[in-house]
Amino acid sequence: MAGGGSLERGPKVKRGSFATKRKKKKRVGFVLDMTPLVDIAFLLLTFFMLSTTLNTPQTMEMSIPPDTDNVDVKQSELLIVYVRDDSKIFKSLGGDEPVPVANLKELRSLSINENMRVKNKLITSLKFGKKVPYGFVVNVLDELNLAEGELTQKLSAENIKRERKFALTPMTPEEIEKLKTL
Repeated sequence: MAGGGSLERGPKVKRGSFATKRKKKKRVGFVLDMTPLVDIAFLLLTFFMLSTTLNTPQTMEMSIPPDTDNVDVKQSELLIVYVRDDSKIFKSLGGDEPVPVANLKELRSLSINENMRVKNKLITSLKFGKKVPYGFVVNVLDELNLAEGELTQKLSAENIKRERKFALTPMTPEEIEKLKTL
């Protein structure tokens, strides 16, 4: 017998049976390429790092001068803004009696008009009650800051450099009593 094979065959298998159709499946290893994922992660990381560092917090800067003796001020160049504990606003030009201000928009126009009247020599004194809500104090300061833009434009048209002059001063007990009656 050439070929070394035997003439015997294994057990007979019927045609169409499942025994002949079964083959062992080869398992192929699953490989995930991480390169694009890492690239995208670094792109996102750098984007968020750059975009957050460019966004600076919004703060209100105030420089407070050192304590000095009393400063002489002309009464005609002094605007005093009073804010009572119930957030009611009053104004006093020079030595006049305090007069109610209708709203914050009127405060802005008052600041602009009075600064233009005395050609940038107006000193604004802000006096807040002790129980005025902090948010309202910020709103008053914001309105005065909004007036600065328009003032700067109007004064630069007249070739006058804008110098901002205002002070935060405490209310005296006499002023508190006077405002209670208004």
